Amino acid sequence: MGITIQLGQPGYYGPVRPYGIGLNQLLYQQPLIIEPRYRGWDSGRTVQPIYLRVPPGHAKNWGKHCQRYGSCNRPVYFVRDSWYNDTYGQRYQQQKKNYRRGRGRYRYDDD
Repeated sequence: MGITIQLGQPGYYGPVRPYGIGLNQLLYQQPLIIEPRYRGWDSGRTVQPIYLRVPPGHAKNWGKHCQRYGSCNRPVYFVRDSWYNDTYGQRYQQQKKNYRRGRGRYRYDDD
């Protein structure tokens, strides 16, 4: 029997929407890129970074874990667990409840 953990829940690891995030909420101020010679880089195309929450140790050994997230070939910012747990997850779950009750749209900004 499997357990499904969704975005906004404490045990979730994966992409997050960076709305309202400051650099002080990132593990590293610069994105990590494991395969910078990916064909998209040389074509002049802009590859958007993604923001991920990963388990402890995955960011430090990103070359070992990036395939699990399908993110070896693009810039990745890692968000701090404290920001995800204390701010993002709680806000996401509240907005989700409000949306289900018909009280407006999802909002992820800091307003």
